Amino acid sequence: MANDPLFWIVVLACLIVLGILLLGVGSFGKGGEFNRKNANKIMRWRIGAQFVAVLLILGYVWIRREGGQ
Repeated sequence: MANDPLFWIVVLACLIVLGILLLGVGSFGKGGEFNRKNANKIMRWRIGAQFVAVLLILGYVWIRREGGQ
């Protein structure tokens, strides 16, 4: 698995989602003007990145399952 480039793409996508989530939670916790202006935008970015990450995970599982039969 460690030599599989598709696996690393999936890991990168998950880390991007985590980074966006941490940015959103941090700005929400801090509050202020930045949070008021960007909270919805950050949430939309997280949802989009999470959608892509889930599709990549499903694609990875499907491709590896098909190749294993």
